[in-house]
Amino acid sequence: MKKSSFLLLLFASVFISCGSSHNVVSDNPFDPSTGNSDSIVRNKIVVISDLHLGNDLSYSEDVKHLSRLKQFLNEVRSSATIKELVIAGDMFDEWYIPTRTNTYDNKSQADFVKKTVVANQSIFNVINGIIGDKKIKVTYIPGNHDMGFTPENVDIAMPGVNQARDSKDKYGIGTYNPDGYPQIAIEHGHRYDFFCSLTPNANDAEAPGAVLAPGYFFARIAANSFTDPTTHDDATKVPVTVLNNQNDPEQYSKYIYYGLWKKVLEDVIYVKDDFDAKIITTNVGHYTKTYSINDVLPHNSTTDGSIQMNLYNGLFTQNNWDNREQYNNAPIMTNINDAIKGSLATSFIDDQSDNQYFRNSQSGVRLVIFGHTHIPMIKTYKNLKGSTCVYANSGTWEDYKSRDKSKVIEQDSMNMTFVVVSPMKTNKKKLQVGLYQYRFGKHFLTDSKSLDISE
Repeated sequence: MKKSSFLLLLFASVFISCGSSHNVVSDNPFDPSTGNSDSIVRNKIVVISDLHLGNDLSYSEDVKHLSRLKQFLNEVRSSATIKELVIAGDMFDEWYIPTRTNTYDNKSQADFVKKTVVANQSIFNVINGIIGDKKIKVTYIPGNHDMGFTPENVDIAMPGVNQARDSKDKYGIGTYNPDGYPQIAIEHGHRYDFFCSLTPNANDAEAPGAVLAPGYFFARIAANSFTDPTTHDDATKVPVTVLNNQNDPEQYSKYIYYGLWKKVLEDVIYVKDDFDAKIITTNVGHYTKTYSINDVLPHNSTTDGSIQMNLYNGLFTQNNWDNREQYNNAPIMTNINDAIKGSLATSFIDDQSDNQYFRNSQSGVRLVIFGHTHIPMIKTYKNLKGSTCVYANSGTWEDYKSRDKSKVIEQDSMNMTFVVVSPMKTNKKKLQVGLYQYRFGKHFLTDSKSLDISE
């Protein structure tokens, strides 16, 4: 009798399990833990940025986080609810390279890309697996650290990836609207940055056709600050430059620019290099010469005392900045001095979501996502109609850096942030925008906002 009861129970359990095949248990953090498989929909958009995958792991900005990035991307790949993965700029890094290093080693950009792939092979294996699966659309948007990468060379690293670029002749900038969502705009955010936006005709005598921004030289110097560190007290001091004509708008703008360089070179990326030494090896982006740090710093002319520069000298008028913003396809012009200061006080960049999109009468965008500043956040604004709009910054996956090589850093709790846009299954116009940190291999929600884009 007991044996018969046991067999009946066993049969019933098998029958029930077969009849309940729609019940799903998932340990993927992107997916519901339980639920009916018929209700699972691919509708999430995941945005990451600023991976800074480098060419040489001896100095790359992303080394300690690579294993977690691989784990995260595998979760994306195995998710049943993710529709799109968007990489919003600075995936590659052609800028953060010690000044004395020949970036391409006398080879081509294609060779540089191939070497970057090899250095980060496990990451590209997963990304290319996601692309190959054809379940999740993968989109790459250029940032400033990879603004020089041609579409063809990006395709070497990620064959078949969707590339969001403004145009063929301005492939260093791009905005992406996810499928079915013209109300969402995702871009890197560097086009509004005085230090980092495309800079045409700036140094034609030195590098005809170059568009590399002043921030390129900043990044090269910054690499020295950490690969060959010095102390704050022993660092080379910035030469004194004075403003002799405060009524001249160009001179005033140059003086503001000088103040930013003085701040970063004495407090942020201080180095022990001789500022007159020719140490910045280029050979990229139409630049072929080797420059000194003083070549990019404002200085007083020995003839009339005016502030001049060896590189980027002609950038400092409002008219030039307006033309440069137009070249970068920015719809709303900004004040040059605000833009110069905003390269360091990055709230200026974040607020361009409001200025360029929400308060632009020609724009219907309600959700903007940038990277670039490395500062993850979610903010709300009101557009001209009074409707709520949301801005999110996806932060960065680069390592936390220290000049103290012996310092123990808990990298597993630093950076590694991402944004998830989750439409309601019953109403795709109602969105939940979540900002997460990948901390100790787990998803931690740090902020979220609801947005009804039908209003």
